[in-house]
Amino acid sequence: MVSRIYTILMLFMLHLTVFSQKSSIIGKVSDSSKQDLVGANIILKGTVRGVQTNSNGEFIIKGLNTGNYTLVATLLGLKAKETNISLGENEVKTVNFELEDETYTLNDIQVVASRGVRGNEHLAEIDNYTINATKKNEVIKLDHINANLAMNNSRQIFSRTPGISVWENDGSGIQLSVASRGLSPNRSWEFNVRMNGYDITPDPMGYPEAYYTPPMEVVDRIEIVRGASSLQYGPQFGGLMNFVLRKPDISTRITVESQNTVGSNGLFSTFNYIGGTEGRLSYTAYYQKRFGDGWRDNSYYNTDHAHAELSYAITNKFKIGAEVTYMTYKSQQAGGLTDAQFAQDARQSVRSRNWFSTPWLVPSVSAEYIFTEKTKLSWKAFGVVAERSSVGNVAAITAVDNFSSSRQVDRDYYNNFGSELRFITDYKFLGMNNTVASGLRYYNGNIDRQQQGKGSTSMDMEFSVEGEYPRDLNFNNINKAAYFENIFRFSKRFLMTAGARLENINSIMQGRFSLSNGQANNLTPITRERSFLLFGGGAEYHLTSQTEFYSNISQAYRPVLISDLTPPATTDVIDENLQDARGYNFDFGYRGKVGNYLNFDIDYFYVNYNNRIGTITQTNASNQRYQFRTNLGRSISQGFEGYVEFDPVTAFFKTSKIGYVSIFTSLAYIDATYRDFKTTSVVNGQVVEGNLSGKRVENAPRKINRFGITYNKKGFSMTWQMSDIGKAYADASNTETANSAATTGLIPAYSVQDLSASFKFLKHYNVKAGVNNLTDERYFTRRAGGYPGPGILPADGRTFYLSAGIKF
Repeated sequence: MVSRIYTILMLFMLHLTVFSQKSSIIGKVSDSSKQDLVGANIILKGTVRGVQTNSNGEFIIKGLNTGNYTLVATLLGLKAKETNISLGENEVKTVNFELEDETYTLNDIQVVASRGVRGNEHLAEIDNYTINATKKNEVIKLDHINANLAMNNSRQIFSRTPGISVWENDGSGIQLSVASRGLSPNRSWEFNVRMNGYDITPDPMGYPEAYYTPPMEVVDRIEIVRGASSLQYGPQFGGLMNFVLRKPDISTRITVESQNTVGSNGLFSTFNYIGGTEGRLSYTAYYQKRFGDGWRDNSYYNTDHAHAELSYAITNKFKIGAEVTYMTYKSQQAGGLTDAQFAQDARQSVRSRNWFSTPWLVPSVSAEYIFTEKTKLSWKAFGVVAERSSVGNVAAITAVDNFSSSRQVDRDYYNNFGSELRFITDYKFLGMNNTVASGLRYYNGNIDRQQQGKGSTSMDMEFSVEGEYPRDLNFNNINKAAYFENIFRFSKRFLMTAGARLENINSIMQGRFSLSNGQANNLTPITRERSFLLFGGGAEYHLTSQTEFYSNISQAYRPVLISDLTPPATTDVIDENLQDARGYNFDFGYRGKVGNYLNFDIDYFYVNYNNRIGTITQTNASNQRYQFRTNLGRSISQGFEGYVEFDPVTAFFKTSKIGYVSIFTSLAYIDATYRDFKTTSVVNGQVVEGNLSGKRVENAPRKINRFGITYNKKGFSMTWQMSDIGKAYADASNTETANSAATTGLIPAYSVQDLSASFKFLKHYNVKAGVNNLTDERYFTRRAGGYPGPGILPADGRTFYLSAGIKF
């Protein structure tokens, strides 16, 4: 065995030696004032090869064959330059670039600098293998914002993204629950949630709940495409949310980074990263450890995240890659509160034996081939091998836990895999460059769900069960899809897009629904197969080189999920005849920038959601209220979203010795209401009819407003922000007065402030600090019907953090 390893190492070293004998290109990139440019991209045109400049503006591309090459140097906000070179055998050629300022268009991602606005950017019209033109989209650059990234503070992360509602009931930062335009934030399930372009949820078409969220300290950017993901990712109403992790550092052989954070309630987080490029090989890896007590009593978390990635350019046109992500954690859940308990002390907890864990493994392999400068092909294969395990007392919060009763154990097991093939090419039509993107997808998701197990009376996290699980279900979902989308350019200012997606979903649910006196209540296997074709299109008109009107309409589809078919709590009832939902999204907006001191994006949206699945409060013959999950008819969400960020110092004085100020406003007015839907209930033995018409969609505040101001001077930056969120309802009946279990009722309006700062010095070091919920407000964003409730789940009060980092 030792001899084999030695032989492999010798061959690997010989391989590197051979590459080292090939030709290389070295050089330096600077601006018109002779300042070194860090992070400039140097690309060999029409190949997969490329690097970035290091902290001295230098670059090197190794392992090149003899031949002719076109070298392109780019940096956002500067004019690209290219040069042709010829390499001889074993030649080292020096090529230096000087990039000049340029007034650029929205064909590029918006640039931010040390001065000027530091807000959200927009995706390029064509980005890798996707078409983003005509669509409402945002790019959140994590290194452009001051936020508590160690705790994944979503209120700060999405502060400049208008219309994003956030459930703030998980202060550990383990899970992300966000939505837009009147949709449900429940673990972000209305979004198609991806990481590096591939799915990370249990099953996008069967159980799309985002139990896994990557650490924001390693996320380079979050890409959001509203609506139906331009039909290139899926038919979801919410659209796409893609976490793009930092790629291997292509400017140096090795980069090492460590960020360590301490804070309130025993918070400790350590994030450690390594990455680099050697010739054709790029690599990266990170590890994050985070633990602490939650803000509430009976709260605790201990998480471990690890990720590794390799990519190798086999030839100048062909590259392969592999990556794997693993997360495991132990989380104690404080449970819900009644309204009276919340008013008395929001930090209290009457559940001390509730625990939650979701070990998550996500492997992926990929390949990319560049046929020509205009045509390329990409393939990804990926999987999810994971669990969702909970143990605790999930009875109504009014039921006292006597500590001698058995806890309920619920476990899911996910074994899923998928593959996507994407192709994009440019072609000439009527003298203009047009682009077509297309792709094929296959996904096989399998979920084993075991619920209502009789657990132990222990206080700790352990999932042993006495006897069988009363509920033991298997859910298999096979999804096949094909799509295409085309950009038709009619002039330099005007373009249109048209696309379609063909989808096939085959779902099978079988198993045991319950046990009664030892007798199994087995389900008759439920099989649903449906195929459907969705269409979308849009238009874009560039009013100036930096501003544009855009509009898009696309159909959407949401199949019945496994979670729709199984109640989250013993008090809930599921409609046996649930149907898939479908509808469409429409946008019309105006976006752009003026110089580098003003960014804006203002739009009107309209979401038509038919057969929407939701919960309604009913009253049974015993005059007891319960939650009924069913199709609630048609809902309409419409309104306006606006984002404006302005730097008055840069606008009026161009430069400043005392620093720069950036002011942002993110506003959203959302009118999400139900149309005609008749209801019946029994009150005092009498049948009472009602109608949801005009009722507001649950968990959909009418206003989502956020404001902030950032001060920058050299390496120092400080941001204050305020979130002002309107009231919402926990059920479609718009129940004002809470029930005794606190699962229905009003979710009051609230406002909360955050303050964060960072200081970078001596090139390699940084210090960060902040206060979340500056004024220690007491509020909540969610009334839970099931785990980790039931009841009110309070948001965190005031917390502090302090972080120090090094990178070299």
